[in-house]
Amino acid sequence: MSLANSPVLWIIALFIIGMVIFQAIIFYRIAKEAAPAAGLNQEEVKRAARTGFISSIGPSFGIAIVIISLLALLGSPITLMRIGIVGSAATETAAAQIGANAFGVDLGGDGFNMQAFTTMVWTMCLGGMGWLLFTLFFTKSLGKTESKVRKKNPKVMAVVSLAAMLGAFGYLLTEQMVNGLNYAVAAVVSLTIMVVIMKVADRTNISWLREWSLGISMVFGMVGGSLMTTLM
Repeated sequence: MSLANSPVLWIIALFIIGMVIFQAIIFYRIAKEAAPAAGLNQEEVKRAARTGFISSIGPSFGIAIVIISLLALLGSPITLMRIGIVGSAATETAAAQIGANAFGVDLGGDGFNMQAFTTMVWTMCLGGMGWLLFTLFFTKSLGKTESKVRKKNPKVMAVVSLAAMLGAFGYLLTEQMVNGLNYAVAAVVSLTIMVVIMKVADRTNISWLREWSLGISMVFGMVGGSLMTTLM
């Protein structure tokens, strides 16, 4: 743990997190400047930013719970760096376990020494390079392809984008539902509350209710799943 919380790792972690914060600020400024060209006024930009912030609260609860366990195993700098970049506690936990197993020990178990820790960190970092490299080398070419398709038929990209989001969220949803009845209950409750809130917001034209819909549905889903776990 002296190595895991060493000043060198703190410097590296804070530098990387600083880059993430810098990028977020730059992207927000660019989006704000480009808003008029997209037909958005400043009030709509603020509402979009507020909606994104509120929607991020729900998923953060789950990550925060896992972070507590990761801190005892990985130390604060590595946990901050990996969760701050990837944002998936489940992915980082799995990568840490794979790295420890590759060295021949269990994560945090007997024989988990500095060499095992180093192997684990390399596994986590190299495991996250795939999508970073893909984004670096293929974003521009995929953007050109998207522009060509949009010029020929704008509806195609709308359909592809919607199908991609439905596929991604559907995959994540079904993956959790098969883990047990409590997961299924949480998913169904969250989905039901989301549909009800959106219908109410559309009928009453309450804008703030749309902004809070995702956060509210997540809270209800977590409560429903917790109650089912308690009853079981």
